[in-house]
Amino acid sequence: MVGGQEQHDTFKTYALADAFRSKLVSYQRDGVPFDVDTGLPLPMLRERSRVSCYELLTRYVAMKWPDSPGNSRRSVADALKTVAPALIRTDIPHPDEKDLRAAVYQWTCDPPAQKAGDPPPAIRSALRWLERHSLPLSEFEHRTRGPALVRHMLATIGQRLDGRGKVAPVTYARRRAVLFNMFEYAVELGVVSANPLTIVKVKAVKSSGTIDRRSVVNPEQFRRLIAAVGELGHDGPSGPLGQRLVAFFALMYYAALRPAEAIAFRDACIISAPAEGIGELLLERSMPRAGARWNDSGTSREARELKHRAEDDTREVPAHPDLVHLLRTHIERFGVGRGGRLFVGPQGGDIEEARYLAIWEAARKEALTPAEVASPLAKRPYDLRHAAVSTWLNAGVPPTQVAAWAGHSLEVLLRVYAKCIVGQDEEARRRLGNAFGTPDLSVAPPESEPDQPEEG
Repeated sequence: MVGGQEQHDTFKTYALADAFRSKLVSYQRDGVPFDVDTGLPLPMLRERSRVSCYELLTRYVAMKWPDSPGNSRRSVADALKTVAPALIRTDIPHPDEKDLRAAVYQWTCDPPAQKAGDPPPAIRSALRWLERHSLPLSEFEHRTRGPALVRHMLATIGQRLDGRGKVAPVTYARRRAVLFNMFEYAVELGVVSANPLTIVKVKAVKSSGTIDRRSVVNPEQFRRLIAAVGELGHDGPSGPLGQRLVAFFALMYYAALRPAEAIAFRDACIISAPAEGIGELLLERSMPRAGARWNDSGTSREARELKHRAEDDTREVPAHPDLVHLLRTHIERFGVGRGGRLFVGPQGGDIEEARYLAIWEAARKEALTPAEVASPLAKRPYDLRHAAVSTWLNAGVPPTQVAAWAGHSLEVLLRVYAKCIVGQDEEARRRLGNAFGTPDLSVAPPESEPDQPEEG
C-alpha cells in the first residue's frame, strides 16, 4: 500500500517474491520514498527507468542468436520488428513505422551485421531515434499505463503489416511467444519485476489447429498432378525441370516427408528398394529455408537435425512400391548431386523454393478441374504430407505407428488429423445404435394411463 493505492505483483516462486519483499522492507526502514503510481522505491524505479524497451530488444537478440536455428532467428526478428512501433514515445514526432521496423529487422535483430560495420545509411536516423526515444521498461510497472501498453502491443502483433486485417492465429501465437520469452528474460535480468504479459488477460485467438479435409488429395488426383509435374518447367539438356521433381513430390505424398526433409534427401536414405513390395527409408537431416541473413553458413538453407528430434536422431518410414519405382527411376536418369542429394538442379545447385512452388501451381491448373483448382485441394506441396498421414490412418495403421513415421507426437497427430479419419463418425453411430439395442417394432407399446389429478 503506497499513498492509499494497493499495488500487486506476481513472481514465479515464493523465494523470488520473498526476496523482493525483503528489498521493499529494507527501503522502507531506511526512509526511502516510494513512487505512488508503481509502488516501487524511487532508487529501484530509477534503475529500471534507465533500461529502455529498445535496449531490452537488443540484449534479448544477442542472448538468443548463438544457439538458435535460422528460422527461430527469423521468427524473433519478425515479432520484434512488428512490435517496435508500439514501444516508442508518441508525444513527439517520430519516424515512419515502416522505417522503424526496417531498422529493427535489418540491424537490431542481426548481430553479424552489427559486427561487420556501421548500419546502412537508410536506417541510421531511425536507429538513433529508437535509441533515444524508446519507452522505458518502467512503463510496464505503472498501475494503469502498464496494462494499456501490453494491450497495445498485443493488438499491434495481431495486425498485418499491410493494414489489411488480422494475421493468421498461428502467426499471432508465434509472435506472442517471442514477446513472452523476451519479458521472461527481462525478469531474469531484473529490469522488470514480473512478466507484463501474465498480468493482462485478453481473449485468446482461436485456431482449430486441424487439417482441412478438402486439402487432402486421393490417389487418382495425385496421379494426375504428378503426371502434369513431369511435363512442366523450362526444357534443358535433361528435360523439363518438373521431371526432376516427380520423386520429390512423391516423397511427400507416399512417405509424409516435409519439403525441407525432401530437399535434404540423399541416396543413403534409401535403406531398401526392392523390385516388388514395400521399401524402407531412413531420414537423417532436414534443410529448412530461413534465408541467408539468418543462417551461419550464409546460404538460404542449412542442414539441421530432423524437426523435434535430437541432433543424431533418425526416422524410419516405409516406401510404397510406387515411390520405390519413382526413386529408382530418378537416380537412373539424373544420378545424385553433391553429398548424395537427389534433388538438385541441372547444374548441381539447389532447386529454389520459388521454382518448385511455381511448377506445383502450374500442375494444379493443368491436372485439376476448375472447381478443384478453386478449392483448397493440394494448394501447397505440404498438403501432400497431410494426404500421406491421412491415408495411413484410414488404412488402419495404429496411430502410434503413424506418429512415429510422420515425426509427430501422438497428441499432435490425433488433434491435427482428427477430421481426416474417414468413417469414424459412421462407425460410432452404428455402435451407438447397437448399444441401446434395436427396437422390436412388432410389440405395441402399452396404452398410457389417463392423466390423474395431483393430490394435495
